Amino acid sequence: MTNEAKRNWKPATQMVHSGTVRTAFGETSEALFLTQGFVYETAGAAERRFKDEEPGFIYSRYANPTVDMFEKRMCALEGAEDARATASGMAAVAAALLCSVQAGDHVVAARALFGSCRWIIEKLMPKYGVETTLIDGTKNEEWEKAVRPNTKLFFFESPTNPTLEVIDIAAVARIANSIGARVVVDNVFATPLHQKPLELGAHVVVYSATKHIDGQGRCLGGVILSDKQWINEQLQDYFRHTGPSLSPFNAWTLLKGLETLPLRVRQQTENASRISDFLAEHPSIERVIYPGRKDHPQAELISRQMKGGSTLICFDVKGGKEGAFKFADALEIVKISNNLGDAKSLITHPGTTTHKNLTEEARVAIGINGGTLRISVGLEDADDLIADIERALA
Repeated sequence: MTNEAKRNWKPATQMVHSGTVRTAFGETSEALFLTQGFVYETAGAAERRFKDEEPGFIYSRYANPTVDMFEKRMCALEGAEDARATASGMAAVAAALLCSVQAGDHVVAARALFGSCRWIIEKLMPKYGVETTLIDGTKNEEWEKAVRPNTKLFFFESPTNPTLEVIDIAAVARIANSIGARVVVDNVFATPLHQKPLELGAHVVVYSATKHIDGQGRCLGGVILSDKQWINEQLQDYFRHTGPSLSPFNAWTLLKGLETLPLRVRQQTENASRISDFLAEHPSIERVIYPGRKDHPQAELISRQMKGGSTLICFDVKGGKEGAFKFADALEIVKISNNLGDAKSLITHPGTTTHKNLTEEARVAIGINGGTLRISVGLEDADDLIADIERALA
């Protein structure tokens, strides 16, 4: 099979075959290399490998055959030149951001971020002399207004967690390119099947592989994807010396998850679309935000930027926090959990979990109210899920 033929594979085929390297045993499934280190035939061979004069693995903190297969498969799906897999999604976010800046630099980020991402922007970076500015990322003019002479990085999620705002990736990338800054996009809510940030002009894409890529609640993982030059010149030394590497066992698990990713995301998105329509008509629901609906505030942008909706729905139950808790507690099929992208449908109350560390003012600014809930729709039958939700609302 030629490289050209492989590049023309559709995503479903890439997710089953890309990156696979077989040992002399000819195993069907990818091999799991649970090793810390590697041996060399001679001392000279070890020297050459450490000097990058000879290909090969050195230490599993740097690279590992199983992890390498996962990285290559993600590159094939994302359309990226290179990738580094990490121990968690937050390890991916932290590495991508911190390796890109130094004291005196300025970072602009959308204010609608996962709580831990916002902590890095608001708390960690200023501690080390990096200036940061939070803006309403849906307004292109705010990105332009926030630019300073020392602005080096733009960062955002799209769709955002949990209110599913969508940011114009191409427009933000044009602004960044005009000042020589880089754009880092957290694409976890869209998945690489529904949105391709690199094709839209982003420079770096990060994922929590814990979510849809595993998709079955089994392990943690993350991945950073970009061009080879940025990874070699910016990320590689940070990654090598700080050690946020993914375990080979988790990489093997994630490879198995990728094989079924297209099937799962397609069904979850279809289920989410049906549930969002049901919620929008229910008298106990005050607001529904779903990227696949025509009433989404950025519906026109979504039609241009995304190939599908989402597996996530954000909605407000009447009665504030008390009403939201009562509804969530009454669900039987849908489980209360702060995870997402799972085969099981999961619901969370962001104001008291994922975004609890934000001030009330900050939560309200990004659309999180007392009655706000986020549901991650799973693979159960949509009719059963709707019946469960209807009964709980009653």
